Amino acid sequence: MSVRVDLNISLDGFATTTDQTPERPFGEDWPRLVGAYTATRTFRERVLHDTSGEGTTGVDETYARSYFAEVGAEIMGAGMFGLHNHPDDPDWRGWWGDEPPFRVPVLVLTHTPRPSLEMAGGTTFHFLSAAPREALDRAREAAGGKDVRVGGGPTVVRDFLKAGLVDQLHVAIAPILLGRGTRLWDDLRGLESGYEVTAETAESGTIHLTFRR
Repeated sequence: MSVRVDLNISLDGFATTTDQTPERPFGEDWPRLVGAYTATRTFRERVLHDTSGEGTTGVDETYARSYFAEVGAEIMGAGMFGLHNHPDDPDWRGWWGDEPPFRVPVLVLTHTPRPSLEMAGGTTFHFLSAAPREALDRAREAAGGKDVRVGGGPTVVRDFLKAGLVDQLHVAIAPILLGRGTRLWDDLRGLESGYEVTAETAESGTIHLTFRR
């Protein structure tokens, strides 16, 4: 069992965008940041429930497919679930739709816990206030011997990296510059020590950088 991270970042290290508007809640930069991933066959099937077989099948697809493989539990921050957008709505069920793509227990880190939320397809969201090590212990119990993925966002991922809890970090570096947002690499000087680092460039121009213990 290992602890894994998969994250999309820009060339200048940003994993979030800041150009959202009420009319464009994800902003114009977000599709550019995750475009290679969302174009894959796996994303279209797993997230969009598109069974047509459409989507890219190259290097980006290989990484997209491995994103879900052998994961027994997921950890994410409140922002990734969508609580920051609806903090006072007890009926808010996240922005992943009625059948989220995870299909495993998901631990959502939040300072305002709420009852667990069971969704179609095998995903159950559990809400808890916990430090990284405590959250990881809970996730390991739920994972049934499979891997635990720390899904994001970048602040949560950085907390787990700083605590030395991540066995494999995969970042898909999109060939774009954002100039602002939340940077993954802040306060992580020397992170590469103790990891073997490999890189592979996809047909999209995305660089897949992987740190493995």
